[in-house]
Amino acid sequence: MVDWVSCEKELLGYKRFLEYLLDWRSSLKAMPLEELVARAGDPSALAIASVDLVRGFTVEGNLSSPRIASIIPRVTDLFVRAYECGVRDYVLVQDEHPENSLEFEVYGPHCQIGSSEVQMVDELASLPFADEFYVVPKSTTDAMVAANLEKWFDVRPQLKTLVVVGDCTDICVYQLAVHLRAKCVAESRRLDIIVPEDCVQTYDLPIETASSQGLMAHDGDFFHLVFLYHMALNGVKVVASLV
Repeated sequence: MVDWVSCEKELLGYKRFLEYLLDWRSSLKAMPLEELVARAGDPSALAIASVDLVRGFTVEGNLSSPRIASIIPRVTDLFVRAYECGVRDYVLVQDEHPENSLEFEVYGPHCQIGSSEVQMVDELASLPFADEFYVVPKSTTDAMVAANLEKWFDVRPQLKTLVVVGDCTDICVYQLAVHLRAKCVAESRRLDIIVPEDCVQTYDLPIETASSQGLMAHDGDFFHLVFLYHMALNGVKVVASLV
């Protein structure tokens, strides 16, 4: 049993910091996409990385989430507008696990090789330039681990800006953005990593539901906010949206 009296000071401290986080998020500004392309210097210097926008996290399967599915229209719109601006580098990192994946011990079975869950969401797959996407299967949450993404990045020294979209804010999006930021720092390579808040999202698992299923709860709003902030703390540029 928690001693709430002794925890009161600690809880007040948490409340103050959460208010600070909410103020920080409300201060995020929208950035014009054309301005971002101009800052990169050329459309070939900007790329978009989409993380895990597959059926298994959006419309079917154990880990599908309406919260995540809700960002599909905005991501699709961003892809179209970026293409109209001349952007041609789109890398789609997509979950794809063998049936004995160790990741299932944590998250349960999902996105198994050969299932419809590993398929790209229809909205992206139906774009007229979808055949130009570079699709990278990944078997773990960190796309930079054993997934050929590092090679894709290394052979594009012209890249000055990378926009990261997809899910989950606090897991695969976070790990990709922060891992890539650390790689660039280690190699003294300047790269603006941009995360538009309205194009990333995470799932929600309420305490009551989690408890009844013997799982760990996951407050989507809380983790979305905290990990956006933590990406910013690590040098990733978080914006409200790309308009």
